[in-house]
Amino acid sequence: MTLPRPASPDGADRAFQVDLRGLVDLLSHHLYSSPRVYLRELLQNAVDALTARRGLEPDAPDGAFGIRLFADGSVVRVEDDGVGLSEADVHTFLATIGRSSKRADGIAEQRGDFIGQFGIGLLSCFLVADEIHVVSRSARTPDAPAVEWRGHGDGSYSVRTLPASARPLPGTTVTLTPRSDTGEWTRPAQVHALGRHFGSLLRHPVTFSDGTAGAAAVSVNPEPAPWARTFPTPGSRSRALAAYGEEVFGFAPLDTIELDLPAVGLKGIACVLPEAVPAGRRHGHRVHVKGMLLSEQADEILPEWAFFVRCVIDAESLRPTASRESLYEDDTLAAVRDALAERMRAWIARAAASDPELLGRFLQAHHLAVKSLAVHDDEILRLLLPWLPFETTDGHTTLDEFARTHRTVLVTSSVEEFRQVAAIASAAGLGVVNGGYTYDRELVHRLPEIRPEASVADLDPATLTAHLDPVDRETELAASAYLALARDALAAFDCDVALRTFHPASAPALLVDSREARHERTRSQLAREQEGGLWGDILGALRQEAPRAQLILNQLNPLVRTAVAIDEPELARTSAEALYGQAALLSRRPLRPAESSLINRSFLDLLAHALRKDS
Repeated sequence: MTLPRPASPDGADRAFQVDLRGLVDLLSHHLYSSPRVYLRELLQNAVDALTARRGLEPDAPDGAFGIRLFADGSVVRVEDDGVGLSEADVHTFLATIGRSSKRADGIAEQRGDFIGQFGIGLLSCFLVADEIHVVSRSARTPDAPAVEWRGHGDGSYSVRTLPASARPLPGTTVTLTPRSDTGEWTRPAQVHALGRHFGSLLRHPVTFSDGTAGAAAVSVNPEPAPWARTFPTPGSRSRALAAYGEEVFGFAPLDTIELDLPAVGLKGIACVLPEAVPAGRRHGHRVHVKGMLLSEQADEILPEWAFFVRCVIDAESLRPTASRESLYEDDTLAAVRDALAERMRAWIARAAASDPELLGRFLQAHHLAVKSLAVHDDEILRLLLPWLPFETTDGHTTLDEFARTHRTVLVTSSVEEFRQVAAIASAAGLGVVNGGYTYDRELVHRLPEIRPEASVADLDPATLTAHLDPVDRETELAASAYLALARDALAAFDCDVALRTFHPASAPALLVDSREARHERTRSQLAREQEGGLWGDILGALRQEAPRAQLILNQLNPLVRTAVAIDEPELARTSAEALYGQAALLSRRPLRPAESSLINRSFLDLLAHALRKDS
């Protein structure tokens, strides 16, 4: 809000002219998230003023200096017992945008003790008021007079000296007369709520009053954070931390992890979520800087894999951005993020070593988060891989239990492949793990690092078919005509047909196919269609012998025994198509349009045959 200088001759320096209304609009739409931050900025200025006064009077008793909030519907007032401003300070700092008193001579070396450092906080008051009235008296100069400053939304301001009686003691009072359209943020109840919201962890006493006759001022921050208090027993401390986490976040934490990084003056807690959250969804954390709430959505303080906790912390050395609504990304923040991640790992390791019941509840809810961590963290892998649940042919079980039952652990490459073979592999005594979920296949293959006696291999179709028993020669000869018709009917799907016996007998057929094989067949078909030309030559160069799918019919199944005895060629073909369609449906993979058409056609043909036979 600098006053314009007189016009200068051409070539001479000129001062920038500031359109304050335009600047306030810029702040409200691009720097600050909401008009409510005006109270946070006033609190921040008051806290910094108290910090500076404490530097002048280090022997003053605790609680000697404080902050008082007042709102009665017509004005909002914030008063502090801080260092105050002289008339020269008022001209220098309140009338110059971007000039912070925290950069002034004599306290620049203490900047790390202050929250605000950018000289724009007072402008936020213009989000809710057209006039800012400041009365201040400096504690730096004995017998300093009181100084009044009035700033207006049009960019003008006035300064005058007041008699000492206007403010008998050092400090500053900021008074706002709210605009009619800002009642949402300046009503007494809202000012009290905002004071608690932003200032509940401030180290200086903060009180609020609404001018009601006979009503006493109420404390905004009646007690320090639970991690800053002493408790008679570890159990009572743990319960207090959990209760605070529930009050802040609205859920009863599965456990609380106390956070303490003395190097950056950081304290707080991490609350373990009692339920799983979608992978990749990051919950915001509450970050206070020197007691002042900075952000409720600071997801940058923890790595992405730690989405099973929500944190509330208070730090001394983290740097806020100019808006003071997020953290400045620097080496300090990176080091804090790494240190807090180590605390998460240590909690998991401690639970694994000493509290199996807690670990079980944690893994039941957050196994995906732990799996993502174990992929990149050898220590967590060593501790928790045996405890992690996987989908297997024995049901959902831990890898440790599964490896005790199956000497060789087979792992599929996709969920689809697992669903195709699960029932038959289980009946054949094969131990198969579903490796189609994120991280699972990679983790299962690392089992021998933890259990050297275990053997892990990818499931190969040949491995499964090798455990299917061949039929006797007479049965195969009797079924040869049907098998030939079935192969011809399914040639369009690059599918061979074989007859075997396997359990369970209720399964009529098994479709052995893989995503890679289907892709290769699609590419080969495209190459055939594009023969000739550059694209055809490229596909031809890549062409390999396309692997065929295999429909394995189960001789133990009554439906198959009936089908292979059919002596009507058209009906035999239709039954083979129906068996293929049923097997494709049971595989739970996406059907190609031709397969959907085949299923519908075979059903209609079988229905038509039955109706002709009845007639």
